[in-house]
Amino acid sequence: TEHQHVRYNPLRDDWVLVSAHRVKRPWQGQLEKPPPEDVPRWDPKNPLCPGATRANGEVNPKYEGTFVFPNDFPALQPDAPEPDDNDHPLFRAAPARGVCKVMCFHPWSDLTLPLMSVPEIRAVVDAWAELATELGASYPWVQIFENKGAMMGCSNPHPHCQVWASSFLPNEASLEDRSQRQHLSQHGVPMLLEYAEQEARRKERLVVENADWLVVVPYWATWPYETLLLPRRHVCRLQDLSDSEKDSLASIMQRLLIKYDNLFEVSFPYSMGWHGAPTGSYLEEDCRHWQLHAHYYPPLLRSATVRKFMVGYEMLAQAQRDLTPEQAAERLRSLPEVHYKKRAE
Repeated sequence: TEHQHVRYNPLRDDWVLVSAHRVKRPWQGQLEKPPPEDVPRWDPKNPLCPGATRANGEVNPKYEGTFVFPNDFPALQPDAPEPDDNDHPLFRAAPARGVCKVMCFHPWSDLTLPLMSVPEIRAVVDAWAELATELGASYPWVQIFENKGAMMGCSNPHPHCQVWASSFLPNEASLEDRSQRQHLSQHGVPMLLEYAEQEARRKERLVVENADWLVVVPYWATWPYETLLLPRRHVCRLQDLSDSEKDSLASIMQRLLIKYDNLFEVSFPYSMGWHGAPTGSYLEEDCRHWQLHAHYYPPLLRSATVRKFMVGYEMLAQAQRDLTPEQAAERLRSLPEVHYKKRAE
């Protein structure tokens, strides 16, 4: 727990340096501003609110649940032209097409997922599965992701996520596809199914669990309080979940995110996203090597104002973390599952 060492990440086929003693060093660096506590529930000037006018002039419906619409500033478009040919192999380009959508979780701007009810979170899960099915019918990769908090680049406090469907497999998807395929070929069992079984038995990195799911700080975690959300049975894609698994997913997400907020008693920032088997033409292929999972990458390290910076050694050599995954898991596991804002109620 005190001596530096490196740990192997089989999902990405790389290593992370664990230097647990570094968290004790004095900090005179940047301090982050905690997120505002006075976000208005409804603001006609907020383009994600019900009834508000967006940048393209469209008016949102007065939605009462989830709301999905095309991103007004998409990173991918379905009709992008072919790139020009290059005359040298060091200058390669390839077509990139797709669609980008925004999904609002709730009509209220002052709510986040940990403050929503389990049925409300279940509605979010249902919308995710519907989008994965709809876009996955033609696109090989559908990336559902949420950036929560200004610290993680979120430009609007309204509870929402993004869904980008692409005509290609992105880098992380290709890495995970290759590593999981190799593991199944060599060991005869999907990597993350075997990993979930091992973590459920060992328990030292377990944060929360229920009958269908478990959340762990992965053995190879890079971010300080990174977690991995895993199903207990073999599931390839989000849209393959049963109704009861969607219910229990909503419940365990709420429990995890309440613990995150309770850690430093702040609306905890993170980037999260779902990874599952590719879609589109891959729907006709054997994807048994894949296991559905969600990554949570929160940046906070010591407090609500001190974050982990991925710079210097991390950018030029390899990832490095400042406390062990076991220490992070123990701290998260011990936190209450009643949100700090509701304890006085």
